[in-house]
Order: sequence, then C-alpha cells, then structure tokens
Amino acid sequence: MTASFDTIRDREQSLMMQTYGRYPLAVSKAQGCTLFDLEGNEYLDLLSGIAVCSLGHSRPELADVMAEQARKMVHVSNLFYQNEQLDLAEKLLDTCDADRVFFSNSGAEANEGAIKLARRYMRKVRQTDAAEVITLQQSFHGRTLSTLTATGQEGPIKDGFDPLPPGFTTVPFANVEALKDALSPNTAAVMIEMVQGEGGVRPLPHEYVEALKELRKEYGFLIIVDEVQTGMCRTGRFWAHQHYGLVPDIFTSAKALANGLPMGAVLATEEVAKGFEPGSHATTFGGGALVSAVAAKVIDIMRHDKLDQRAAQLEEWFKLEATKLAQRHPDKVKGARGLGLLLGIELTFEGKDVWKALLDRRIVCNLTQGNILRLVPPLIIEKEDLKRFLKELEEVLEA
Repeated sequence: MTASFDTIRDREQSLMMQTYGRYPLAVSKAQGCTLFDLEGNEYLDLLSGIAVCSLGHSRPELADVMAEQARKMVHVSNLFYQNEQLDLAEKLLDTCDADRVFFSNSGAEANEGAIKLARRYMRKVRQTDAAEVITLQQSFHGRTLSTLTATGQEGPIKDGFDPLPPGFTTVPFANVEALKDALSPNTAAVMIEMVQGEGGVRPLPHEYVEALKELRKEYGFLIIVDEVQTGMCRTGRFWAHQHYGLVPDIFTSAKALANGLPMGAVLATEEVAKGFEPGSHATTFGGGALVSAVAAKVIDIMRHDKLDQRAAQLEEWFKLEATKLAQRHPDKVKGARGLGLLLGIELTFEGKDVWKALLDRRIVCNLTQGNILRLVPPLIIEKEDLKRFLKELEEVLEA
C-alpha cells in the first residue's frame, strides 16, 4: 500500500460512517472500461459501478448532454411541466409494455414506490384489503425499511433494524408449491427479480414464471418485477422480463438508467397506475431536467448500438468458454450462469482469496454469496477483455 492510499483510507475512516467494506483500491479516474488508481495503474472494470455505468465511464456524449443541460436548467421541482422529463418518459415507455412512469432517485426508492402503488391500487381501485407482498429467498430489493423487509436475506443486512414493517412474506426461490401455500386473499403482489444478482446470479426458471402468470389469473394479485439491476439491456433484452413473455403489472428501473447519475423509475400498466393520484406519492429530485436529459441519451445510445443483442452474443460465447474452464478444473469451478452480461462463475469453495488475487492482477469483479464471482461489466466491454479475465482466473486457480 502506498502512503497516498493509506492517507485516503485513514481520512475515510475518520470522516465517514463505517457502512462499507471497501475494496483496497482508491480510484482517481475512470474511462470506458478502465479504472485508474492513485499511481495511474489501470484496472479492468468488470463491475461498472455495480451494473450502473453500462455505457462505460466518462462517456463523452453524456458529458456533453450534462454540460449543455446544466447551463440551461438542472432542477425546478415536479411542481412544473418539463419537456426533458416527458421526452425521457416517451423513450422509456417505448421499450416495454408499460403505459405510465414515475421517476425517483434510486432503485430502493423505485421499489418502495412499486410496493406503495400495489397496495394503494388494491385499496383505492380494487376496494380490497389485500396488502401482503410475497418475495423470494435470497432476493435483494433495497435498504429502506420496506425494501429491506422485502429482501429475502437474513444476517447483517437486517440485524439491529427491528421492528421491521409488517406485510411481507418470503418463500423459497422458484418453488411453485411454496408460493401457492403462501397465497391468500390478502396477497397484493408477488415481487421478483428475473435474475437474482446479490442472490448469486440466479435466473428464474421459465416454468416458474409460467406458473406465476397462471396464479395471477387465479388469485388476482399483481406481479412486480425488480429490474433495477437486470434492466437497460443488461440481460440480452432491453428488460429481463421480456425473455419470459411476461407483462408485469409494475416494474422498476434504476442503476444504468442515467449511467451513473442517481435516477430510478416505477413503470406500470394504465390500469394499475390508477393507484396513484395527486398527493399520494411524490419526490423532490426525481426526474429532474439534468438526469432526465442524460437518461434519454442513454436510451438513444443503447437502442442505436443494439447493446441488448451485443450482451446476448457475449453471453453465449462466455458461457461456452466458462464450460471449458469448468471441464479443465472440475474440482474448482462448477460453471457459469446468468443472462446477457449479468454473469456468475460458481466456484466449489469460498472465493474471497480468488477475488483478491484477481484484484491484485488489476481485474475488478464482485464476490457474492461467498463463492460466486459476479461480472456486470459495461455493455461496451470487448471480448478480449473477457478473455483476459478467464485467462487470469485460470492462472489464479492453478496457483
């Protein structure tokens, strides 16, 4: 460790609330798919700010939009009509089967809004008392009190925050019978991720989603899809639920929506959007002119460059290569899973040492569930970069 790094680490420990287990890396600059440390060393970024900077870091076209919009108007509040917000809404809704959108500041806030919308729709439009939200084990939906309760994980993430709000039930992942047992007239919504990211890069089986659609017809609950990490071309379609032929009643977006600026969204069908009315939900900063202008440009680039198709092509190649790796090292690698460029390499053992060895080799990825190396690189990543990751990983495993 350099003295400069030690100084930054010590400042952080004296100034910041200690909520993060930070990586032993101080980033001074980021460009494209590369992070630079204090000494100018280059790191291959396969994390992209945790699936945020999908167009790469410091994208020039987005910097130009930011600068131009900042000189024109940054924030005036949602008391006023703003073309930037409406332009974004049109472009976003054109990517899916939703009809209405509400803009927020983050994924947790978007998921909170989705829960509120589901409950209010049941109360005010359907005129029922249904309020329960069912989620799946190992899911992750955020860190507000409600989204934390919805999150299907135990341990430090929930420790010490009791009492958590009522109205949530968690059932085993992809278990249709367990879901049926949990359903009741009080069920307002079932909230799912099409691919669990924090839960170990686990795609939902298609047969489970088909069963969920049939149960929705029978019981009348809403389906909420958390697309905070999986949306915006990440999985090989613009939205992950499009792989499954599913039309959610409500779904959420954030992370990659404005490529690093804080923004989230709640999208819903025309019918379910009736659950909100003036005064029932609001935000100070959500959908401001600057972030809306940037997000609109993000959508333009993603669609023009067909980044969903690109992610699907790289997924096919990567899984084939990862299978070969697993065949060469069956005692250490089980294989790869995921969709698009939301990928996980499953190790047969605790992977912290492997993750750290890769970081020492200047490759940044993520470790989740103890043994899953999670890759969520910028969608502009080159195949050669992924080849480098696999080569370095194999060298680490052999060592």
